[in-house]
Amino acid sequence: MEINLKSSQSLMKAIKKMHTLVESPDVEKQRASQENISGIFSKSKDMKYENFEIEGIPAEWVSVDRRHMKKYVILYCHGGGYNTGSFRYARSVTNKLASTTSMDVLSFDYRLAPECPYPAALEDAVKVWDHLMHVGYGARDVIVAGDSAGGNLALTLVQKLKEQGRILPRGIILFSPWTDLTKSGRSHELKAEIDPILSEEYIDKAIRDYADGEDLRNPFISPLFADFTGFPPTYIQVGENEILLSDSLNLQKRLRKFHVQVQLDYYSGMWHVFQMSPFKAAYDAMDQMAEFIFDICR
Repeated sequence: MEINLKSSQSLMKAIKKMHTLVESPDVEKQRASQENISGIFSKSKDMKYENFEIEGIPAEWVSVDRRHMKKYVILYCHGGGYNTGSFRYARSVTNKLASTTSMDVLSFDYRLAPECPYPAALEDAVKVWDHLMHVGYGARDVIVAGDSAGGNLALTLVQKLKEQGRILPRGIILFSPWTDLTKSGRSHELKAEIDPILSEEYIDKAIRDYADGEDLRNPFISPLFADFTGFPPTYIQVGENEILLSDSLNLQKRLRKFHVQVQLDYYSGMWHVFQMSPFKAAYDAMDQMAEFIFDICR
């Protein structure tokens, strides 16, 4: 997938400038700034939001305000390095997901690090999955999706379900997933100067907050190292200009090793979770994602 080079460079400058507005050494200030920025990009009169709680976990249903598909749902795990983010922050993605697929999207606020490090987020994700099963959805009615750290959580949730001997979801959707906390990928060096969103300093802090003292090769922390035998079809989108490019490329190789049906779309000139942006490339990427979902739901 390609975008005009000059246009891409201009967009990246704008994205980098905007991203500096939410950066802060104070995690609470950063969380609040994210919410404010997301509110600007995710307003839509065409969407409905139903807020509720699942065993104390804040959650919401996102749906289009028109007739839409009820059989299948998307369970969405927001990004934010495991130490920031929320379902409100994720609306810039979940709105597009619901609108493009005409499916309901369930998004939730898992506990954040450093207050609640690993495995708190995974424990919460399992509770939300259990809720979907309790209200009448079957595992095969659910597509699990996530961006960045939420992509990590989507993968580890499916791993946990597999470990428990449960039926796995119909598919997995990943936007710029963070799969390797050991930082073994070459893109950490090759893309360090051009990534407008992430920095090594940011990633190192996120690792300390979430998994300090843990074995970073634990597949429930770095899902790149998991045994993917029996995993459902998986779709990955990643931008050319991101530090975590290798996390996606290496995940694709790893999934193929275990004979998992996997599709990766590589977007030239794009950055980390560019799908959040209100640009044509983001909507085109969502159309590609929807095609994958419709294929696996036939």
